[in-house]
Amino acid sequence: MNAMFFNALLIAIREIRRNLTRSFLTVIGIVIGVAAVITMVTLGRGATESVKQQISKMGNNLLVLRPGQGWGSSGAPQFSMQDVDAIRDQIPGIASVAPFVSSNSSIVYQDRNRTFDVQGTTPNYFAIANWKVGTGRFFTEAEVTESAPVCVIGETIRKELFGAGVDPVGSKIRVKSLTLEVVGVTGAKGQGGFSDDLDDNVITPYTTVIHRLSGRQGGRNFNQVMISGEQGYPTANIVADVASLMRERRKITANQEDNFNVFDSQQLAEVISSSTKVMTSLLGWVAAVSLLVGGIGIMNIMLVSVTERTREIGIRLAIGARAREVLLQFLVEAVTLSCIGGVTGIALAYGLCSLGAEKVGAPFLFDPKINIIAFIFSAGIGILFGFMPARRAAGLNPIDALRHE
Repeated sequence: MNAMFFNALLIAIREIRRNLTRSFLTVIGIVIGVAAVITMVTLGRGATESVKQQISKMGNNLLVLRPGQGWGSSGAPQFSMQDVDAIRDQIPGIASVAPFVSSNSSIVYQDRNRTFDVQGTTPNYFAIANWKVGTGRFFTEAEVTESAPVCVIGETIRKELFGAGVDPVGSKIRVKSLTLEVVGVTGAKGQGGFSDDLDDNVITPYTTVIHRLSGRQGGRNFNQVMISGEQGYPTANIVADVASLMRERRKITANQEDNFNVFDSQQLAEVISSSTKVMTSLLGWVAAVSLLVGGIGIMNIMLVSVTERTREIGIRLAIGARAREVLLQFLVEAVTLSCIGGVTGIALAYGLCSLGAEKVGAPFLFDPKINIIAFIFSAGIGILFGFMPARRAAGLNPIDALRHE
């Protein structure tokens, strides 16, 4: 059996080489189909992973409490420090909480300036948002208590105000009439979440913003509360508990809508990932149609080949070849064509995926399992669409075949 198969393979390769142009045109459909399926699935997986990475840059199991519905406050009351304390002390599953207040100000260093929202918070924020120290340090709880005139800046602000390669730690910048000392620079993050540039920030103690920049004292000053859930604790439970607590503290009755919203980054990542997977599957199935078209092409060419080689088949049958040997020969030829197309499609897909991942900024995740499945599927296409021509060849009457001109 092995010798018969090997002999059939040699004949198949000989016939393919004899008609190279026709063979090339035959396998184009398989090449395009395999390449399209692998490329769509691979880029889809890369896009899904990219979304997860972008969301993870925002923080660890991050939830964000904001006034109003959506991202706009719509005149809804902001949050007080008592609200922040209540969330930290009364909600289970919370690892850390950081309030946020901002003040739109002009930032000046020597002859350089720009207008920016100075963000006030606590040291907890740096851990919640996954910030690393680039140079210097983060400010401390003691500096929050003292309303200290210190700040931590992002890499973008450092480049714009101080220039590339300059260490600004210890330098002074002016924000309105207040002089702030730069005590640290955050490690670069780049794009992530809903921000085009996560490094474009100036962060200072919230007490410094409230007491020294905005002139406000106490009350509802925070336009955002960042919440980090404990690892493994369901964030959906935290969202529900925070919503219940805020409704109670903001005295919202049963028939009234929330005047706040809780954004769950993990849930968003799951929704986007799920949507991306669905779209990838749809595109993959659309691309798989090319494989069927390629299979039809193989069947047509194999039928032509049977017609052209009818006399040869008749001679083989007349000198003692069995029908199953003829069937095997043509089936092997069809599978060989489709496998050549599969291998070529995988090589093409590798190049397309590498180029596509670089262009869209997604990670290049070339999964061997997808390639193996695509190759097996292409071989299956050869068997499926090559069987009818092979069966037709095996069923020829030797006498009629010998008379064929």
